[in-house]
Amino acid sequence: MTKTFEKATFAGGCFWCMVKPFHEQPGIESVVSGYTGGTKANPTYEEVCSDTTGHYEAVQITFDPKVFRYEKLVELFWQQIDPTDAGGQFGDRGSSYQTAIFYHNQEQKEMAEQSKAKLQESSRFSRPIVTPILPVKEFYPAEGYHQDYYKKQPAHYNAYRIGSGRAAFIDKNWGESNE
Repeated sequence: MTKTFEKATFAGGCFWCMVKPFHEQPGIESVVSGYTGGTKANPTYEEVCSDTTGHYEAVQITFDPKVFRYEKLVELFWQQIDPTDAGGQFGDRGSSYQTAIFYHNQEQKEMAEQSKAKLQESSRFSRPIVTPILPVKEFYPAEGYHQDYYKKQPAHYNAYRIGSGRAAFIDKNWGESNE
């Protein structure tokens, strides 16, 4: 049986914190940290963090939709972020740390929009859901030291996840840390 993989791209603030929740799911082939949404080709981390490239820190996920459906990826994405914060995520501020769902086709766009509407209609958040749903742009993998950071630097990763406020927000709003 031949596997058919698809891609999903999400910006959820610091990409270090966006890899582990997806990486450990069944049907996930890879999760790559990188940059997308901007205008500069092959940006560096320093350039993206300067908020001058238009890029978001993001993850691009290669997945088998027969094992882990796109809708479930979107649901898991929401559970990693504060979708009501337009200025960044947790301790990280600025446009490069804003959230977004980048769709790869019309079907993904529709599923993401339906999921966003459902989340807005729920009583989970009292403020509007501001995460945009945008067409995917060129994705540039981040430098090697950013890839699988949670595995390479587990103590720093865990301290950052807690210190930034992400872990407490997820626990408060989604229950268990969803990681």
